[in-house]
Amino acid sequence: MPCLYLRQPVRALRRCAARPHVLFGGVYGAVLASSMVAALTEQGETAPADRFSSAQWLLVTAVASALAHGYAHLIAMRGDRTHHGVRAGVRLLLSEWPLVMATAPTLVLLLGAAWGWWPSAGVEYVVFAVNVVLLFAWGLVAARAAGRTWGSAVRIGMVDALLGLVVVVANAVIK
Repeated sequence: MPCLYLRQPVRALRRCAARPHVLFGGVYGAVLASSMVAALTEQGETAPADRFSSAQWLLVTAVASALAHGYAHLIAMRGDRTHHGVRAGVRLLLSEWPLVMATAPTLVLLLGAAWGWWPSAGVEYVVFAVNVVLLFAWGLVAARAAGRTWGSAVRIGMVDALLGLVVVVANAVIK
């Protein structure tokens, strides 16, 4: 009987994670975090103070990106010629939370390096590895939500992780 109680929150979490805006925010946030760390560490600065500054910039960029996406959706909603009101607009802006939350692992890693919890030099490689694993997980969750088998979902997750890695590398090269 206790297992039944544990399965309900897991199912609810799975349903929440499979929502398109959560998947979008998770993937976008992981790619954004990796790209930001790549751009900010390109100069070779790895001192703890630099990692703290990178964490601050990442948080500002994530919030700004979430607001920009929410704002774009709000403007796009006006195209359906209905009045949605202020509450709907605020709800829409707040619905971009997955993008900000997806940057949390990177923020923790950067802040940990800044506060001396672990070495500051080379933390960007750990950030990339964590975000690639997250991209794999998002691909896996999306594939399972679409009804794919575990084997197929794992393959899709691996391809999604590889594609995310290509996007991050391309962003780093461009910047």
